[in-house]
Amino acid sequence: MVELYTHKIDTVFHALSDATRRHMLRELTRGERTVGQLAEPHAMSLAAASKHIKVLEGAGLVRREIQGRTHLCRLDPGPLATAHEWLSFYEHFWTTRLDALEHLLKQDDARKAAADQNAKMPPSKPGNDT
Repeated sequence: MVELYTHKIDTVFHALSDATRRHMLRELTRGERTVGQLAEPHAMSLAAASKHIKVLEGAGLVRREIQGRTHLCRLDPGPLATAHEWLSFYEHFWTTRLDALEHLLKQDDARKAAADQNAKMPPSKPGNDT
């Protein structure tokens, strides 16, 4: 069971590791596309696009339907849930660190504002307390 889960998540992250494949997935969020339509923005051959699509298919992220000579691709977002679940485990680490950074930045801003305020005040003269 663990091996199957590990293999599945590995293939998803491998598929997502390439910018061209991520762009293809983004295109597929708008609806089905042909291999040619997915290849076009990247100025790549149909064979090269097909190799990228095979990686996406292997990860279960894309379903391809063949209608005659046309290959239609559709997004299957299910496997992204696996990646999301894995990343979510680490979210509290990010959140904690970002909260600490925010706190430090606010302290720094307050310190700078106080220094600016002190710099704008005229120096007080001794014995002139009113």
